Amino acid sequence: MQFGLSETQETLKKSAREFLNAECPIAAVRKLIEDETAFDAGLWSKIAAQGWTGLLIPEDYGGYGMGMVEMAVVLEEMGYALLPGPFLSTMLAAAVIERGGTEAQKRKYLPEIANGHWKGTVAVAPFRFVPDAGVADFVVLATESALVVTDQFRARHTPALDITRPLYEIEAEVGGERMSYEALQPALDLATAGLTAEMTGGMLRLLEITVAYAKTRKQFGRPIGQFQAVQHLCADMLLMTESSRSAAYYACYAVNEKLPEAPEAVSIAKSYASEAYREVGNRAIQVHGGMGFLWENDCHLYYRRAKASEIAFGDAAFHRERLAKIVVDGRARRSSALPC
Repeated sequence: MQFGLSETQETLKKSAREFLNAECPIAAVRKLIEDETAFDAGLWSKIAAQGWTGLLIPEDYGGYGMGMVEMAVVLEEMGYALLPGPFLSTMLAAAVIERGGTEAQKRKYLPEIANGHWKGTVAVAPFRFVPDAGVADFVVLATESALVVTDQFRARHTPALDITRPLYEIEAEVGGERMSYEALQPALDLATAGLTAEMTGGMLRLLEITVAYAKTRKQFGRPIGQFQAVQHLCADMLLMTESSRSAAYYACYAVNEKLPEAPEAVSIAKSYASEAYREVGNRAIQVHGGMGFLWENDCHLYYRRAKASEIAFGDAAFHRERLAKIVVDGRARRSSALPC
């Protein structure tokens, strides 16, 4: 049994880290968030050139047909870099179309997503707090009974805690050819698993920032990292990061292999990572003595992402309830959750 990444996956991880370090350093992130959309068309084109936009899309539709573990590797590095932009939203929209769209819809949308020409998002009725709708070329609309895709919509920016991932309220008519509604829940599970991998990357970066600060910040004539209380905080951060990574990668593997326990794996990963990312952020700011929430410090940007990711696709309470239903009577396997 393989418990680590393969050589190919390690190479992908290394290349993703090198690419994002070069093309999306934190200084570039700070510049992007000055704009309402937090979007850079040039950066998006370079991401598409890396092949990431087509990573999960089948080869028949212009993609690479790779798996969720490979996607998790890339998403973890995106979380580490705090990458702004509609990548996760587009991944979810593509997953819905691939699983529930008609052949004509797949031929229309998936190749354009794979080559990076089109970006998408998913909006759940009443279509408020829709991520990245301001730069989306199309949107998948989900109500309690219908699932359609359209490029006819209007987006209005709404305040968001995570300024690297803007939210919008959209207006659109739920009309046109419908997709299979059964596709929504598997697509949500896929995106939720991917989000947990992204969250793990953010935790790792917060840990690195905090440890580096603890080594250089002096109090009472010595680095604060020499004090046991600070060491305990950093150790807690490492424990939560590594535990989240294990849960996230197993969830991605389970979703990719369509294992019967995939819904449980996704909910376990998301319920744990939701609280872990928040607590890693809390400890990072505590070690910084409150300075972590100053604008000049990067910790608060990751903390904003942590709080937004905590509730995206359902918070810890939502997923624990889902797990309880699975344990009690299995209803969650057949129900369609719409916490977006």
